Amino acid sequence: MISCTTTSASRWLLAGAALGLATLGQAWAQDYPARQAITLVVPASPGGTTDLAGRMLAQPLGQVLGQSVVVDNKAGGSGAIAANLVRRAAADGYTLLMQYSGFHVITPHVTAAPQWQQSDFIPVTSVLAAPQIVVVRADLPVKNLQELIAYAKANPGKLNYASSGNGSLQHVTGVQLEQQAGIQMVHVPYKGTGPALQDLLGGQVDLTFGTAPPFVPHVQSGRLRVLAVTGSERLPSLPDAPTTAEAGYPGVNASSWFGVFAPAGTPQPVIDKLAASIEQVVSEPAFAQSALQQGAKADFSAPAAFAKRVQNDYATWAGIVKSAGITAQ
Repeated sequence: MISCTTTSASRWLLAGAALGLATLGQAWAQDYPARQAITLVVPASPGGTTDLAGRMLAQPLGQVLGQSVVVDNKAGGSGAIAANLVRRAAADGYTLLMQYSGFHVITPHVTAAPQWQQSDFIPVTSVLAAPQIVVVRADLPVKNLQELIAYAKANPGKLNYASSGNGSLQHVTGVQLEQQAGIQMVHVPYKGTGPALQDLLGGQVDLTFGTAPPFVPHVQSGRLRVLAVTGSERLPSLPDAPTTAEAGYPGVNASSWFGVFAPAGTPQPVIDKLAASIEQVVSEPAFAQSALQQGAKADFSAPAAFAKRVQNDYATWAGIVKSAGITAQ
């Protein structure tokens, strides 16, 4: 009899505690983010699409939320420096990660000892999506993908390609092209697309793979040449660039997403408020138009749908990395 009474009391206490936490979370979401500015940590240097996604989102999101959103670039470690900073932050919605898909669903599979886990984060929403492009320095004596491959075969090991880090999607795309075309190139990893772009413009590297936004102005000015798009369709901003499938290499197909993540434990009402506010920003025609002009597209997914997408991509890339034997050397 005493045991039954104790059990009943415990259940009432647990139910009361759960109700209290839910009420507290709802009140917190109503107040959020009145306490301080939100920091949006970007795992790359300025100049790349991950940085662009963060900066395209920050100001309008701050206007919707009524609080400043500050971009904080933390490049290095193939995204690990930024990821570790955010996963260790308070789970209160004031420190968020603007993540690049390559770092989130590919890098963990090519890293011997990953410094973070998928469970360290809650997916909030995607913001942008973009295919990779194959882009070379303007003075490289090739005009299309077929000529690049012929040049690589005639000069084995001479061509070098830049990426935003070991295990990044640029790295994996380079490996895909090597395997599909039977060529050999030298991989040169950087701390983000920005530094890689600068060395490509300076002639220190021959080519790179990356999402179009940071490259479009330099292609249009003639300083760089785009050879192909690794997506299923041509880009409106680069209409003359064929897809890799059109160029004869359908197996070289890679696209990126850029999305917002919060530390594990962030209250669901805060996640929901962030997602609704980001949807408001991404749904604006001006945001979509700006993305298209730069070679990307606005891409919103609600938290549950985005979480499923991340899970599926993580599993898919595990198989690709294993079958291709890709390592973060």
